[in-house]
Amino acid sequence: MTTIAFLGLGNMGAPMAGNLVNAGYTVRGYDPVPAARDAAADKGVEVAERGTTAVKGADVVITMLPNGALVKECYAEVMGKARKGALFVDSSTIAVDDAREVHAYAGERGFAQLDAPVSGGVKGAVAGTLAFMVGGAGEALERARPVLEPMAGKIIHCGDSGAGQAAKLCNNMLLAVQQIAVGEAFVLAEKLGLSAQSLFDVVTGATGNCWAVHTNCPVPGPVPTSPANNGFKPG
Repeated sequence: MTTIAFLGLGNMGAPMAGNLVNAGYTVRGYDPVPAARDAAADKGVEVAERGTTAVKGADVVITMLPNGALVKECYAEVMGKARKGALFVDSSTIAVDDAREVHAYAGERGFAQLDAPVSGGVKGAVAGTLAFMVGGAGEALERARPVLEPMAGKIIHCGDSGAGQAAKLCNNMLLAVQQIAVGEAFVLAEKLGLSAQSLFDVVTGATGNCWAVHTNCPVPGPVPTSPANNGFKPG
């Protein structure tokens, strides 16, 4: 069975790694935060003392990190310890230029690499229903597909290196515009004497319905599982 190194075990990484464990993969993970390591260990991840230890002998190396600078730093640190022929998959959300830079960096060292950011949030990570937007060679994606599938509801090949991040950027732009508009609509409703629940009931059955309303409603009440009902905490 394929051995996977998973670097970055935070709110997204830990449940993603846990789904790989549940699918029967051996997963060695690392995160600099002790609480994150403990949470991943509870999901069956073999926690390594450092990233370089996690990648030794791994067939696939997945990164889920906060920004492009950390992805670059991570690749520079661990690639010298990675198994020859290992496949690198970066599911972090980073700049398109950063994605292309780390792809080139990996290629210069003989590694195939994909940018594969995700949409679906923590709920999707837990449920294994994330949408993966993948940039890179089709052959590399086919190698990665069996590993991505236990974490995914959808896997889309968007094009060459950086295309996955480009798709994520465009999707996030759309969501941001929707979320702002939804928030403003609820503010207007309040000023006009309309309850949040009434507006929610109308919009979810009308043309204004969207994910920013029915799942991520920005006001407390209508959607019990939305961040607005959880103090806007992650997850």
